[in-house]
Amino acid sequence: MKASQLALIPETHLRLFPEATTEPLTLFLDEIQTVPGWESFARRMLDEGGHELFLSGSSAKLLSGEIATSMRGRRWEIAIHPFSFREYLRHHGEKIPEDTQRLTHRQAVRIDHQFAEYLKRGGFPEAQGLAPVEQRQLLQGYVDVVILRDVIERHHVGNVTALRWMVRRLLGNPGGLFSITKFEAALKSQGIPAGWESLYEMLDHLEDAFLLKAIPVATDSEKRRQVNPRKIYPVDFSLGPIFDRSTKANTGHALEVAVHHELVRRGADVTYVKTKDGFEVNFLRRNADGRQSLIQVCASLDDPGTLAREVRALEAAAAEYPAVEHLLLTAESRLPFPEVPGPIRILPAWRWMLQSEEV
Repeated sequence: MKASQLALIPETHLRLFPEATTEPLTLFLDEIQTVPGWESFARRMLDEGGHELFLSGSSAKLLSGEIATSMRGRRWEIAIHPFSFREYLRHHGEKIPEDTQRLTHRQAVRIDHQFAEYLKRGGFPEAQGLAPVEQRQLLQGYVDVVILRDVIERHHVGNVTALRWMVRRLLGNPGGLFSITKFEAALKSQGIPAGWESLYEMLDHLEDAFLLKAIPVATDSEKRRQVNPRKIYPVDFSLGPIFDRSTKANTGHALEVAVHHELVRRGADVTYVKTKDGFEVNFLRRNADGRQSLIQVCASLDDPGTLAREVRALEAAAAEYPAVEHLLLTAESRLPFPEVPGPIRILPAWRWMLQSEEV
């Protein structure tokens, strides 16, 4: 389709409804980025005054650079994510507690169970209620469509083999560190040629298509940010088991991805922390209002060794980022939680997700 043909839409509407010639139109245009030059049509409709345009598409650049340039400030940007835990509960007809601090033990246990199911099913609306085999086929189809339509066709990627290897590596290790240099070496060991420049472009295309998000290490040094590996988070934690060859349930990975997505929904700037002593904290969250939080994620705190390791990492990071909030989020609400140093708060991840941003 050519941009000049877009004008046929309002023209046809006027021919069908001539009595509405003075009324503004509301147009819904999906995958608009596939029409070269669509920007001129959109600007012309807005310049006429009164018209409303809803432009949607599976491209992050459409939502940011292209629309920002084309609409010249006359836009409201909305990214649609898979279900949050709150949306998941509402979709399944479950009551959302008004105050998560005032729950009976029975209520807390029920939400524990619902949260565990959420981490298994994921947040894609169409996947809710499907049998495991059907859900797997649906999610695999989502990934295939992204690879073919939103990456290979849109960006004319020629090295499809390297792209598919990258997708398997990234989605199969959610929350893992990813280095382009090491991945390039791994491809060469398998006899798959790929330059680091093309691999960087592939990673950028996968982010642009909303399949995953790569977050950098927390640092003010651009050089350090570039040389350190990035952490990769799929668009939904339900994609991980499809590409994880171990076939083992990994609640910790799913929980970390879920927490990352909640931070993104809240509009936070998200990085991970690597301390001078080599300790790692999952997230450093910076809000637009200047508030910061160090957030560590752990599925279970039952093992004393695991608890000590997570606390030690938070304390090491706190020495480099003083006067910030320290959170340790876990998958369950079994009380009492173990004793930890004063600045650190332990919360069930679902309680944190259901609270308002100010809490």
